[in-house]
Amino acid sequence: MAVDEAIWQAVAEGNGPPTLRLYAWAPPCLSLGRHQPVAEVDRKALRRAGYDLVRRPTGGRAILHIDELTYSVAVPLTDPRVRGDVLASCRRISQGLLEALRRLGVREAAAHQSPQPPTPTGPVCFEAPAHFEVTVGGQKLIGSAQMRGRGALLQHGALPLRGDIARVCAFLTTSADPDRVRARATTLETILGRPVSRTEAAAAVARGFARALNLHLEPGELTAEEWEIAQALREEKYGSEKWTVRS
Repeated sequence: MAVDEAIWQAVAEGNGPPTLRLYAWAPPCLSLGRHQPVAEVDRKALRRAGYDLVRRPTGGRAILHIDELTYSVAVPLTDPRVRGDVLASCRRISQGLLEALRRLGVREAAAHQSPQPPTPTGPVCFEAPAHFEVTVGGQKLIGSAQMRGRGALLQHGALPLRGDIARVCAFLTTSADPDRVRARATTLETILGRPVSRTEAAAAVARGFARALNLHLEPGELTAEEWEIAQALREEKYGSEKWTVRS
């Protein structure tokens, strides 16, 4: 999370290019939405499993980051690909994700739309899709969230590759129904009937964004400035109980 925010800060200040970042978590980690109460997490169960806990800078509900590909996008709000309000930018970004899934062989993916804003029904992110999150056959496949400020946006999201999508329920203290989560969400392996490696998924996402959003992507590393910002954010914010443990 510190690296995501550091990239966003650099982009906002004109010190970095628009960036698509693809990554994984080690060890697995449960992330809370920015305003989600930490009381909803069974921290002892997380410690027994050897998993981490972090609070995202974006909204939404709890996600267990395990056996997945995570993406983040940092881009100035002046870029025509994200110009407009949050929903307009989410709709355009979702086109890159949908193209990625098509390249992996998923034929029925869609960007969820609803006449009413989604109402959280529980503590689990994958229980219900928000506007323009990706679904397949009515089940949520990719969860995303966005924040804006300083003239730039940061959007990140999770693509579960395999495993039990309801594993997160074991690390929550509130009423999270595993059967309900399994009925409402799914993984890439479940849809395709075959395992998909993180490398294969990442390549498809990169090509999907490039094709759908007319981008030329160049591999890159964090700059010295971004590393410095990320290290400070890790120590002062994301690694701090003051940030993570909020009611």
